[in-house]
Amino acid sequence: MKRDLELIRLLLQEAEGENPKPDLSAYSEEAILYHYELMEEAELVIADFIKGQSGSLVSARIERLTNAGHDFLDAARNETIWKSFKQKIVKLGGGISIPVAVELLKELAKKHFGF
Repeated sequence: MKRDLELIRLLLQEAEGENPKPDLSAYSEEAILYHYELMEEAELVIADFIKGQSGSLVSARIERLTNAGHDFLDAARNETIWKSFKQKIVKLGGGISIPVAVELLKELAKKHFGF
């Protein structure tokens, strides 16, 4: 399964308590659980996981966003910045690590707000 930064953005919004809740209906439960694991590995969230007998993930609960998770979400919240970010990702070939994504989003936010 490929990492989907759009899904990570939506899951962070949901974990933070965004109202209205983000629409996750286009994503499978498997994709959502996989991205929860990625988010914890990237230290964007603190989460609890439940695995089934086979060892596969069956449930996840996000306790809270970490500081890095808030940084990602704060920079990605603005639609103009997010669109700019996605355009840059496409130019780079479509793949980027989460730490680099956070830094790129911060840089785009600085430029957007004139810092």
